[in-house]
Amino acid sequence: MEIALLNDTHFGVKNSSDIFLNYQERFFNEIFFPYCLEHKIKRIIHLGDFYEHRKYVGIKTLNKTREFFIEKLREYGMTMDIIPGNHDVFYKNTNKLNALEESLKHFSDVINLYMEPTVVRYGSLDIALLPWMTTDNYTESIDFIANAKASILAAHLELQGFEMMKGAPAMSHGLSADLFSRYEMVLTGHYHTKSTRGNIHYLGTQYELTWADCNDPKYFHTINDKTRELTQIRNPLSLYHKLVYADNPRQHLPEIKGAFVKIIVTSKKDPSKFDSFVDRVQKQDPFDFKIIESYGDFAGEAIDDDDVSLVDTSTLLNSYVDAIDTDLDKDRIKTILHELYTEAQSLDSM
Repeated sequence: MEIALLNDTHFGVKNSSDIFLNYQERFFNEIFFPYCLEHKIKRIIHLGDFYEHRKYVGIKTLNKTREFFIEKLREYGMTMDIIPGNHDVFYKNTNKLNALEESLKHFSDVINLYMEPTVVRYGSLDIALLPWMTTDNYTESIDFIANAKASILAAHLELQGFEMMKGAPAMSHGLSADLFSRYEMVLTGHYHTKSTRGNIHYLGTQYELTWADCNDPKYFHTINDKTRELTQIRNPLSLYHKLVYADNPRQHLPEIKGAFVKIIVTSKKDPSKFDSFVDRVQKQDPFDFKIIESYGDFAGEAIDDDDVSLVDTSTLLNSYVDAIDTDLDKDRIKTILHELYTEAQSLDSM
């Protein structure tokens, strides 16, 4: 039996923007559900962050996710088990008030909520489901991690030493991966870029949500109950595109209709040819596009301009901190900056 794995769907991202809801709908209609039907997959485990906003869920988001996700579960005879992630809960110190119980409990025929650590059997495989850890459930969670009668754990974890997003510094805080050494495999959501170290698998988001996801391959996963093989299935749909222009006006353009596009100009010797290239981009009907010809002056008095790499925002943040003359913990500064950057992108109405 194959079990599908989802995580960090973040329904309602960008203030329930139609652009993102339609993009998410395409993923489920064109990629996820067709794969599940072809491979006769009937069970899904969702590893948290079903919704985007901790404080509210918009009516439009509730309506659209019911239409393109929940009703499809019923139509295809599928069920989903879900644990809360940090974006699903109202308070930071407890999971007791959360969007999952307030909205998804009404679909108990196809959705099972696991608000407490629980071992669930999938065919011949026992999987330990661990909800988001807070101060309220910390002791219970640590005991469960140490004693759960399962060789695979599925969770929404904040662990040290892993990237939160592509290009960001490894997280310097959170739990130690050593706590999970007894498990054959740990499958987790929370960080948005896919990475593996030892038995820990951060699955990453299934689709792009911010510019930080641009050029970062996205997948959903399945696990086999008998072979325990973890399979990744690539999502080819992209919403963000960086086009580097270097006097190559006839370069191939990807599918950018309805997408966000940045044209990064590294050389423009013939303005008329560049204008022709921009016209080609516009005719593809992107949702939005920006032309970047100069990054401006980001450096302060304490920064040596030659030490700062100007490639993208994540690299810029890292190189800026590296160039600062300070005795402060630079890794911690990088982590805080990237967390703020991610939060700012989530709040952006676009």
